[in-house]
Amino acid sequence: MLKLLKHFGLYFIMMKKVMSMPEKWSAFRSQLVLELEKVGINSIGIVIFISFFVGGVVSIGGGFCSKHIYFSPSMLVIQAIKKHATKPLDVHLMIEKPERYIEEFAKIGADIITVHYEATVHLHRTLTQIEDAGCKAGVVLNLTTPVSVLEDILPKCYMVLLMSINPGFGGQKFEEMTYEKVRKLRKMADDQGLKTHIEIDGGVTTANARKLIDAGADVLVAGNFVFKSDNPTKTIADLKAI
Repeated sequence: MLKLLKHFGLYFIMMKKVMSMPEKWSAFRSQLVLELEKVGINSIGIVIFISFFVGGVVSIGGGFCSKHIYFSPSMLVIQAIKKHATKPLDVHLMIEKPERYIEEFAKIGADIITVHYEATVHLHRTLTQIEDAGCKAGVVLNLTTPVSVLEDILPKCYMVLLMSINPGFGGQKFEEMTYEKVRKLRKMADDQGLKTHIEIDGGVTTANARKLIDAGADVLVAGNFVFKSDNPTKTIADLKAI
């Protein structure tokens, strides 16, 4: 069955115990949720793309490339997942002006919604909007955006996702500058007495996972590394053992 899951990435939440969740990238069949949950997932993450935000992307996660998001197949995908899944849905909105769609994603089943710092003018208002919609709120920073921009808003962030590659393309090389960003963000959270989850997306492997965890990350995304391996099940186990 794992061969059928190569359209998925895989999240690993590493807190007191490692938990994993698959990330939606392309065509999805809702019955696969049951198979995914059998391999030990704890949450299901869905990334929503629009091409002008990620740059150069024509085929977009969830199947839409129109501003008319309300009628896109992505909404149907999330509804199908929610219908079958017993785990929380984590929706990463890689789109400009995400505040236009918060209520819709919350209504169809999102439990956590993360938005890009670079994509919304009034971040505090957008995070409050997510909370008012009944979801946990998170912020995503692109590769070269400094973590210092979050100092005042961090108390409202359930999670901060640091992109360790440029968004939009799988299989990119992990950028080493990410380690220092993680350390700075974890110190910032600790100094404020916060338990903010720090997530890393892009180029995560067993070679860098431990260093990321030691730096302060507790959520790691591993997509191509898992499903392009000869033995995805073993790869998952290896990541969980870190």
